[in-house]
Order: sequence, then structure tokens, then C-alpha cells
Amino acid sequence: MDVVETIHDLRQRRRIQGLNQVVGVVPTMGDLHAGHLRLVDHCREQCTFTIATLFVNPLQFGPKEDFANYPRALAKDKAELEQRDVNVLFAPSIEEMYPDGQSAHTTVTVPHLSEQLCGASRPGHFNGVTTVVTKLLQITQPDFAYFGEKDWQQLTIIRQMVRQLNMPVEVVGVPTCRESDGLAMSSRNRYLTREEREIAPHLFQTLRDIATHLHEGSTAYADLEESATNQLRETGFRPDYVAIRDPDTLEPPTASNQSLRVFGAARLGRARLIDNIGVAR
Repeated sequence: MDVVETIHDLRQRRRIQGLNQVVGVVPTMGDLHAGHLRLVDHCREQCTFTIATLFVNPLQFGPKEDFANYPRALAKDKAELEQRDVNVLFAPSIEEMYPDGQSAHTTVTVPHLSEQLCGASRPGHFNGVTTVVTKLLQITQPDFAYFGEKDWQQLTIIRQMVRQLNMPVEVVGVPTCRESDGLAMSSRNRYLTREEREIAPHLFQTLRDIATHLHEGSTAYADLEESATNQLRETGFRPDYVAIRDPDTLEPPTASNQSLRVFGAARLGRARLIDNIGVAR
């Protein structure tokens, strides 16, 4: 596996080694867990040339968020990716990605979708995500790009961005990877204390209970959301939201919806946990 830190070197590898290959990219912020590695595995199955990126993107962190303390484990990540026969790891510095500084950098915004759910709780977050993903897709020029369904809103936003900006890449969503008790895998799970880790699976269980009611035909959306929010609060969470939405538009559902998505975000100690579940009716 080649490890490169500059855009020039990545493009050289892409131009020489990726010629006449089916190229896939897996963008990550590192501290890889089984969910990230599942993305890599899907990429390896579909593509003949795999690029993984590792960049903790400061633009998507708010001023009081955990950028400085976000888990970083470069040596471990390199070893994991090498074991999976990744062709190139792109691990740039902040200066390489934002040479003119962050405040002066051009940004990419996907309106409306970026302002709901996590966008309301984390203003500006998705502008940082869409800006860095645009840059990474421009730099790597892949045929396929792989993202986890745990961040369903992010996946939806990136798909719309790619479609509207006519980017020649197919965005592939990969199902959420979970611990044995249902907790969605996340680098931020390591913030949880032992006691909080025992509580954390209740987020998934609460969303699953809503999904069961919806599958059985309930349309009492507001009541289900309110009840779930109260349950999370009683369990020890500080909920940001619980929401039942159209999976494509992220709008509240209508009578015509044949599928729904149940979203939840809640803080537990230092960790902010998110999850979602799809529902067919």
C-alpha cells in the first residue's frame, strides 16, 4: 500500500496505477473500526483499485466540538488498511487541504437537506462535510465512493450534491455495522464510560420500537417521537431529536410514503450518538 500526503503525489499514483482500473474511494476520518473496514471490503469487491482517505476535517467541527480530542490512530489505521490490500492511503495535512486557510476557503452547500436534523443541532457541520467530500472526489477522481448508512443524512446530502453538480461518481451506501447489543459502531463510542456504554444501546432499541409501531401501521408520528424522546431522557440521554422522516427528502412523512426512516441523535456523557432505521410499510 502506498501512503501519500500530498495531492500531487496522490494524482500521480492515480494517473499511473489507476489507469484502466475501476477506482473506488473510501473517505474516513481515521480511528478505523469494523464499520469503516466494511466500507473498504465493499470497495474491494466492486473495484480493482481502492483509495482510502484519512483526514480529520476541521471545517465540519463547531467551535465547541471535539476536533482537538477526536480519536487519531494513524499507525493502527495503516496496518488495518494494508491487511485489506488497499492500493493507496491518502493522509493529507490541514495545510495541504486548505492552503489558503480555512476561513478563506470556498465552501459547498447543499441547501435545505443540510439544515434539518443534525444540521439544526450542528449549524455549518454539513457545509464542512460537503466541502471536503467535493475536494476528495475531485482529487481522487473515483468511479465509486463508499459511505456508511449510519450517517444517513450525510449520505443523502452527498448523493444530492453529486447528482446536482454532475459529478461522474456513483455514491454507494453500506449498511450500518453494529456491536452485538445493537449499538452503531462509531469512533466516538470510545468517549463512553463503562456505565454509559451499558446505556448507549437504548438509542437503537428506542428507534427500533418506533419502527415496529410504524410497520404495524401507526401514523401517530408526533406522539411516537415525543414518547421516544422522553424515554431517552429518562434513560440518561440528552436528546437532540427523534424524528420520523421520508428517507429521500428528509421531510415529515405523508400518507403516500411507502418507506420511512426513523432518526435519533442524543448526547450521553461526552459522546454524541446518532442512529437511524429504515421502515417499509
